[in-house]
Formats: sequence, structure tokens, C-alpha cells
Amino acid sequence: MLRILGSPTKLCDGLTRRDALHIGGLGAFGLGLANAWKLQSAVAAPETFGPTFGKAKSCILLFPYGSPPQHETFDPKPEAPAEIQGEMKAISTVVPGLNICDHLPRLSAVMDKMTVVRSVTHPYPLHCVAYTTSGNPDYDVSLETKPRDARHWPYIGSVVDYVDRQRAGGILPELPQNIGLPWLLNSKSDIVPLAGPYAAFLGQNHDPFWPTFQGQGTKTGPHLSDAQTKDVLDPYAGVTPEGRFIATDPAQFGEPLTLDRLQRRRSLLQQFDEQRRQAERTGRLDAYDRQQQLAFSLLTSGRLQNALDIQQEAPTLRDRYGMTLFGQSCLAARRLVEAGSRFVTVFWDAYEIFAGCAWDTHANHYPRLKQYLLPGMDLAVSALLSDLDERGLLDETLVLWISEHGRTPQIDSKPRGAGRHHWSRAYSVALAGGGVARGKVVGSTDSTGGDVADTPVSPKDILATAFHLLGIDPHTTVPSLDGRPVPIAGTGAVRPEFF
Repeated sequence: MLRILGSPTKLCDGLTRRDALHIGGLGAFGLGLANAWKLQSAVAAPETFGPTFGKAKSCILLFPYGSPPQHETFDPKPEAPAEIQGEMKAISTVVPGLNICDHLPRLSAVMDKMTVVRSVTHPYPLHCVAYTTSGNPDYDVSLETKPRDARHWPYIGSVVDYVDRQRAGGILPELPQNIGLPWLLNSKSDIVPLAGPYAAFLGQNHDPFWPTFQGQGTKTGPHLSDAQTKDVLDPYAGVTPEGRFIATDPAQFGEPLTLDRLQRRRSLLQQFDEQRRQAERTGRLDAYDRQQQLAFSLLTSGRLQNALDIQQEAPTLRDRYGMTLFGQSCLAARRLVEAGSRFVTVFWDAYEIFAGCAWDTHANHYPRLKQYLLPGMDLAVSALLSDLDERGLLDETLVLWISEHGRTPQIDSKPRGAGRHHWSRAYSVALAGGGVARGKVVGSTDSTGGDVADTPVSPKDILATAFHLLGIDPHTTVPSLDGRPVPIAGTGAVRPEFF
């Protein structure tokens, strides 16, 4: 087991560095006071982890916010009554005996690259991004609207970034290693950013780096409910080829920076640091200085922007991913891991109207799935897996398709277009690459898809397995705000069934 500790040295005002983590700090580069830690090399215990440990050099996490229905994706129930099965049917795939929804024909042709887990279960039928992507064993609805609440645990990508930096002795890589696409989560909708992809007590310096997409939507997305009167040109329904990702982080800057403005801000940072160096008793801020310099170089060099430049790709390949925001984000994710990024998250987020978010089909379930959600998923995920495989990258790139929960087995016929509601007792996720088995099904549900029949899997198990594949002992602990050792995967266990 690996335990990573921070220094308890006090600052000039009597605060410990752990206190500084809670307070936050300098936001311009995501460099909080926590970055003044003298990073220490992580030393792993001499254990044998098996041949799958560290098989994945990188990870692409695909997160359809709002939660897809298991029935209309990876666990159709063709023998169930109409009120369970619904309007969509099952089709066979290249894997004998494995059926998926008939509106995913491209995915059916690449299921031999994936492992489907049909038996994920947990007790929280909420929009609990923070629960399913962190080791936190508890959750309640109050945490959803408080992304910086002290009760949160760090996001999986933030943990990977933190542990890797510790191992490197504080020497940071040339590219951001924890990146979120296509923009700061929920920042383009009519709601404040919600909880999920944040570093919590590890410090804001380990939050994802958020480029932002600039481009026009070309199609009107199907309404979320009868109450929606506004038509929205939703980029997740379609974008123009001119759309691009810009390597400035709105979570940190608020708006794109010109080089001149960036230079002025750098000058302010230097003045701030000079004052703080005079006040710091220990004077041990060399790690902070290296991080500031690297943050500046990342934004002024061309390497990150080059990796994000999807327009370098052939139009035929871009079309293969789908000319949608999710498709182009998946393409950008492939370019980023190919360039050396370690952990890239692609959210299918809300745009303009939140209403539970994109995949939250309490109403208009079938029109949204048929016209909008499943076609975008089918193109993007199948293209990503095939593209990685053709480039020889899939075996070293872990791909995760996970969400907050599933949807009710019983269809609600009252709303227009019908609906399925929140359901966490049983749902499906999918994994591929990086040591994951090809063409495998783990677990099953009962005849309605409502309860796990065998091999229950926790979201924490998925996190533990991902850490293992990325070469991080899932029993590793990191210090909480009060110094307690917190296991990065919570109660999760590595699932050899996935290998």
C-alpha cells in the first residue's frame, strides 16, 4: 500500500498547509497555496500486482451526464413486456450471445473490443457525478450543488495527477495530465457548475485543466420536456467543421486571455509571490515556482494547442467520429493521449438548458434517444475505439463509459415521448483497452433489468480497477483536510472479472 503525505509545516499566519488547501488561493493558474508543498516522491510497497498492473499508460473517461438507460444501450430485454422493453429492440453483435440496443449498429460491430458490465449498483439514484468518480463512500443531494464542499473526495483524474506528481518528485510533465472536455462542467447551461470533477482536499492545482470549445451548433436538440419552450441549437446535436478547442481554462481565467494580458497577469503573480516569499518562514517554495513557470509555459507554447487542433485531422475521420460536440471531443481526447496526456475526461454536458442534463430522459425519452443521444454515442464511441486500435493505442489506453446511475425498468407513459426515471439498483457501464478483456460481459440483471442477478459491481470497484490498470495501487491513501489517510478508491476492490 502507498501512503502519500503532505507537510504539516505552518505558514506565517499559523495556518498549516492542509488548512491552506481548504481555503484555496491563487486561481489564475489553478495554483493554490497547496502548491507550496515540497512534493515528495511516492514509494510503492514491494507487492506483486499481477500482469495487468500498469497496462494502461492513459485513460479516456466518457461521461454521459444525466445517465443513459440500460435497456436502450447495453442491457436490452427483448423478452420482457412492452412496458419494460419499450419501443426499441435488441440486435446481435460481433460477440456471439451479446446483444445491445438496435439503435447502436456501429457499436455492435466493435463490441469485440469492449467489456460490458451489466451489474453496477449503488444506493444513490441522484446526479451523483462526485460519488461515482471519487472514493467518497457517502452522498446526499446537498453535495450536488456544492462542488467545493469540504465533504467531497478528489476526482479520479485529480488523484492520478496528484500521485504521478508525487512520484515525479514535483517535476511536472510538458502537457497537462488531467484534462476535461469540452468545457468546465455545466458552465454553458442555465445552472451553476455542479459537483464532480474537482480535486477536493488535494487542492485546486489538481483540478482538471479545462480547454473550451468555440463553435456553432447546427441542429435543434429535442426538448427535455413539454415545459421547454425554447429551441436550442445544441452543439451536441451538430457543429460546424470550423469548431475548435482553445487552450485557455475558463475555470481559471473566466475568459480567453491574450498573450499581452497573460504577461500582465504573470507580473501580478510575480509580485504576489515576492510578498509571500518575504512572509514565508520556511522559504521552501521551489516546487511552487516550478509549477508557476510550467503553467505559464503550457499556455504560451504551441504543444497543447497543437494536440487540441482537431482540424489537423482528415475530414473523413472527423465525420467518422460524428460532427457533434461529443464526437469532436472524443477525437480531441485521442489526440491528447497520443500527445502524452495521462487522463482525459469527455462529458456529454448540458447546453443552455440543464433540466437534469442531456441524458436525463424523464420525458421525451424516445425522441431524444432516437434523434439525438444514441446516434451521437454510436458514432463517437465506435470511432474512438476503432481509431485507437488502428493506431496501436487501445491496448495502452483505458476507455471508460460510466454514468451516475441507470433508469427505471418500468416506462412512464404519461409524459410526451414517455420517460424512464432515476434508478441505481442496476445499470450498465462499458470498459475497453488498457488491460481490459475484449468481447466480455460481466454480471447480469433480472428479467426487467431492475436488479442485479449476479456479480454486483460498485462504482468504487470500477475506480479501483482503473487505478490498478493505470499502475496506481488502489489502496493508496492521501491526506484529508484534517490529515487522515483517505483511500483513493474508497471501499472499491480491483475486479479481475474485467481482465
